[in-house]
Order: sequence, then C-alpha cells, then structure tokens
Amino acid sequence: MENIHPVNLSKSGPPESILPNEDPSAVEALNQALEKEPNQRRDAIAKVIAKWPNNLEAWACLGESGRDQVESYAAYRVGYHRGLDRLRQIGWKGSGLVLWNKKENLGFLRSLEGLAKLSNEIGDAEEAERCYQFLKQLDPSYTE
Repeated sequence: MENIHPVNLSKSGPPESILPNEDPSAVEALNQALEKEPNQRRDAIAKVIAKWPNNLEAWACLGESGRDQVESYAAYRVGYHRGLDRLRQIGWKGSGLVLWNKKENLGFLRSLEGLAKLSNEIGDAEEAERCYQFLKQLDPSYTE
C-alpha cells in the first residue's frame, strides 16, 4: 500500500499537501538510469517511465534529458498533469501549499518549473507566467 500523506489543515495558514512516496523499485531504477553516461541516460529514463508511468521524478528527469525543446516540454507537461492527478487523489482541492522542502513533492514541482521555463523558451509567455504564478502560490518562498 502507498504511503499516503493527507492534506494537513492549519489554523495559521493554508493547508499543506505532501505527495505520496514513489515506489522504491522505481526510485532505484531511476537512480540507476541517472548514473548512465549522458548519451544513454535519456533512453534509460524512458525505460523507467515505461515501467512506472506515474513516477513524477522520472518525468522531470526526462524533461531535463529531452532530445529537444518539444520532447522536454511534453515530458514536463505530463509530469505536471500526473502530479495534479496525484494531488487530487490525496484530497487537494486546487489550492494550498505544496512545498519544495518536501522531497515527495519535487518531481511535480520540477515538472511545473520545467514547463514554465520551456513555455518561455518556445514563446508561450502566457503559459510561462501562469506556471510561475502557480509555483509561487504552491510555495510562497519560490523564486524564479
């Protein structure tokens, strides 16, 4: 059974959500993929995703290792949307904190940040601004 972190309600601020831990086998496989030589790394990451398509960290890594801007953009977008799905599964209602200092949240947040950067690079300034605004709403300490 997954290690589920509920949404924590606080009287001093908005609720905080922490995503569930990734499957330990997927984490191990991703770590092995990331140890590959740069010319083999992207394909090794893609194999991890083929076996564990819900692994948010792997999608963020594929975005960083994409062969071009379009592939990276697509990987980041998938990681972002899968992250939204997982947040909703743990009770997130579309607002509240999802902080960078929780390792469980990093795959989702790195995907959203990558999507923001790639949107800007391909000329979609409106999407980039929406993503950066969302990052700041999720974690007020975020800086571009």
